[in-house]
Amino acid sequence: MIKATPFDFPYDGRLVAENTALIVIDLQQDFLSTTGYVARQGYDPSPLRAILPTVSRLIAAAREAGVRVIHTRQGYRADMADMTPYEKWRRKRAGLDGTDILLRSGPGFQIVPEIDVAPHDIIVDKTCNSACIYTDFELVLRAQGITHLMFSGCTTDVCVHTTLREACDRNFQYLTISDACASGDRQAHEAALHMVTVEDGVFGVLADSSAVFEGLSRLGDRPA
Repeated sequence: MIKATPFDFPYDGRLVAENTALIVIDLQQDFLSTTGYVARQGYDPSPLRAILPTVSRLIAAAREAGVRVIHTRQGYRADMADMTPYEKWRRKRAGLDGTDILLRSGPGFQIVPEIDVAPHDIIVDKTCNSACIYTDFELVLRAQGITHLMFSGCTTDVCVHTTLREACDRNFQYLTISDACASGDRQAHEAALHMVTVEDGVFGVLADSSAVFEGLSRLGDRPA
């Protein structure tokens, strides 16, 4: 089990590598660069970049323990046919018209080079904040027999939190790794982490990376 708040993960004490995935949300150039979406919205992307070493270590530990690594990327078609009128309005309001920011055809759509994406990792592309909406994310999880999810990435208050809430309603077990998630807004980040633990874990549990490393190391020691 992994030491967590308000209870250890998972609640039933049965943590199995083959049923567990590390979810790495949207660690893309468009969110982490100084010229990308987050920066153009007026936020400092440096807190997002600060989690990269921790996430990289988590990815390595997950692989060592036999835990699946699943990355997500957010972006729209080059022709924006999948972009709603509201999102087009927000895009224009943010001064993004005429750019390739948040378009799958642009270089910013790619995951930052600091994150190792292995050939056997799974990548899920999405247009919404949640990885569960209009994607094959849930289908992939069910097909792989994955029932337990550990969340990292950005931003804590938007894409990470929206995905874990959706996963909650789909009856997955979920853990948020507090120091492996980040936001450009400190208050929103802290509030999102706090909301995980309210009502005795209504949105799962919260743990820091040290607890996850310890749990994964024990998992990796189990005989096959």
